[in-house]
Amino acid sequence: MDSGEERHGEGDYGDVVTMEAVRELQAGYTWADVASLESPAEGARVRVRGAAAAVRAVGRRVAFLVVRQGAATVQCVVAGGGGMARFAAGLSRESVVDVAGVVSRPREPVRGTTQQLVEIHVEKLHCLSRAVPNLPITVDDASRSEEDVARAKALVHVGQDKRLDYRVIDLRTAANQAIFRIQCQVENVFRQVLLSEGFVGIHTPKLIGGASEGGAAVFKLSYNGQPACLAQSPQLHKQMAICGGFGRVFEVGPVFRAEGSDTHRHLCEFTGLDAEMTLRDHYTELCDVVDKLFVAVFDHLNTACAAELEAIQRQYPFEPLKYSRTTLRLDYDQGIKMLQEAGVHVDAMGDLTTEAEKKLGELVRERYGTEFFMLCRYPSAVRPFYTMPCSDDPRYSCSFDVFVRGEEIISGAQRVHDPELLAAQATARGVDVGSIAAYVDAFRYGAPPHGGFGVGLERVVMLFCGLGNIRKTSLFPRDPKRLAP
Repeated sequence: MDSGEERHGEGDYGDVVTMEAVRELQAGYTWADVASLESPAEGARVRVRGAAAAVRAVGRRVAFLVVRQGAATVQCVVAGGGGMARFAAGLSRESVVDVAGVVSRPREPVRGTTQQLVEIHVEKLHCLSRAVPNLPITVDDASRSEEDVARAKALVHVGQDKRLDYRVIDLRTAANQAIFRIQCQVENVFRQVLLSEGFVGIHTPKLIGGASEGGAAVFKLSYNGQPACLAQSPQLHKQMAICGGFGRVFEVGPVFRAEGSDTHRHLCEFTGLDAEMTLRDHYTELCDVVDKLFVAVFDHLNTACAAELEAIQRQYPFEPLKYSRTTLRLDYDQGIKMLQEAGVHVDAMGDLTTEAEKKLGELVRERYGTEFFMLCRYPSAVRPFYTMPCSDDPRYSCSFDVFVRGEEIISGAQRVHDPELLAAQATARGVDVGSIAAYVDAFRYGAPPHGGFGVGLERVVMLFCGLGNIRKTSLFPRDPKRLAP
């Protein structure tokens, strides 16, 4: 293309306030997605909308504009007319632009864009929203890995708090675009597998009259003058749905915990993936479902999300998760024995500390070659009041936790369906039985043996991708110190 012969009228470029105005100015061009620009034939007249990720002027008559749409980028060449080139060169980074032009093949592959074999020769260029010239953080800075910053000390390091303060910019990095697309896939596979297994999706209330799990980690509020709180779990209402005749149910919804722990793995609000089902013979039927479900999730991410995992790897390097086709199951006593043999002091009837869980994960990986396993038959004293004791030894419970990379992601159990035992166990744990009377009474009208499990969506993604901090997998995190943005 001979850029010296091109000319552009004033209406072909400029700032435009409304979509309707741009539609008229760019009539005759077909909308296209940047990610699929390789499919149109060379010479196609297309229109794309995206952010001005980079702008570079070459003299007064040519400018190169990189447009980003999601995680995809394409080079746009503005040539010929001094006015349009100057307009392009004056765009601030992250401004939203509509580009109309002809798809062309560059003389050599374009470097630094996801679309390397095509570019757009711009015929019309309009800006719908100008970003401020001096951004609080840049996408380039936010995209750098710790290793990049360490190697080149002149590079700007964007810390976690600053990222979250300006999350709307931080989310534009390729890694973050990939993280939340992977999160979407985890949720989708969770739904699809459970639907295929006969589960029904439900939605339970998040405003309840009493703590759903007991303890102090509750957000209390006034509900038209009545004391209430935000649900720590859909647990009670999942069980009531089973009593209502739904044999298998699941829910994807918000969970609230008034966490005092400001750690890498705790949030005050997260997305819960929960399931509940009737049991025929044994609580390990739950383990069978978890096994099938999460092997399917991991397989899907590895096969269908290769590009997203690669994008995360570039900024946050991690080792692929090791897991078996059939998930390893250990009894709690076996886990305790492995830790004790390794010289770790643990209470055989107490709960595992975070450090003990991490160590057990290392031991399991060394001995069994997997980072995904189940630990069953926890001591009754460390499980919630609604957990069924084992019939052969009530000191232990019909319960299990599931671990990924030495961290717990799933907690599950058979529930108590006998109202008298349920009330007694609630009282023993300090839960006001009066505040959960409707829940206890639900089991007085006939209740089948049942159980379920729950997992935090953000924690699944964090551990599968080895991200090290759950705030990376929460769109707008709510931890003990953060309520904005």
